[in-house]
Formats: sequence, structure tokens, C-alpha cells
Amino acid sequence: MYAIIEACGKQYKVVEGDTVFFEKLDAEEGKKVSFDKVILVSDEKDVQVGNPYIKGVKVEGKVVSHGKGKKIIVFKMKAKKNERTKQGHRQPYTKVEITAIKTASSAEKKESAEKKTTTTKKATTKKVEA
Repeated sequence: MYAIIEACGKQYKVVEGDTVFFEKLDAEEGKKVSFDKVILVSDEKDVQVGNPYIKGVKVEGKVVSHGKGKKIIVFKMKAKKNERTKQGHRQPYTKVEITAIKTASSAEKKESAEKKTTTTKKATTKKVEA
């Protein structure tokens, strides 16, 4: 079973037991975090796609650590002006271990399916007087 979630302005494909590097989250190490913005959930049988998100589905994880990524060199140069700027950047990240993908219970799915089949449009006819 896997899910695609939206967090920190990006989309991530997650599976239970994975460790994912998110951009810096405001959570302490060892604390639990949950992601409500689930775009897609897939198991071996079916696929649920949200519009834009799936209601009642959560992805839970545990913050493992915080850190900084590899250094990126930003070098700017203007030709013929002897103008050069060298700058480094290390993006902060949060390492999260995905513990569970909680979906809506199967009973709720059955109830919603029954409601969809029972609510049908009634045909209305208008009498036209001549």
C-alpha cells in the first residue's frame, strides 16, 4: 500500500516503513506528525484519487532527526565588469519515518456506496398548454 501526500509545497510518494526527507517541519525529534493532504491511496485492489484530497485518510509518521543537506554553490558573474559573487547554501530538512497509512473504514465506504445508488434523479415532466 502506498500514498501520495502533499507537504511543504511538494508531493511525496510514501510507503509504510519509509524514511522521507521533508523540508524543515516545526516538530521536535521523537514526536508524531500526521499529514491530512492525501492525494492518492493505492493498495493491491483499488486506487482512490482525491478531488483534490481524500477525506478521512491520514498518513502518520515519527520525526527521526533534523539536519542540513549538502552544500550548494551559488556563483554569479557579470562578464566584463569584474563582478563575481560566490555564496553557499545548505537546505534544512526533517527526516520522518512513515509509521501508518490510515484509510477510512470499509463500513464507511459501503455506506457511501449505498447512498450513491439510492439517490437518483427523478424525471420531471412539464405540461405544455397549447
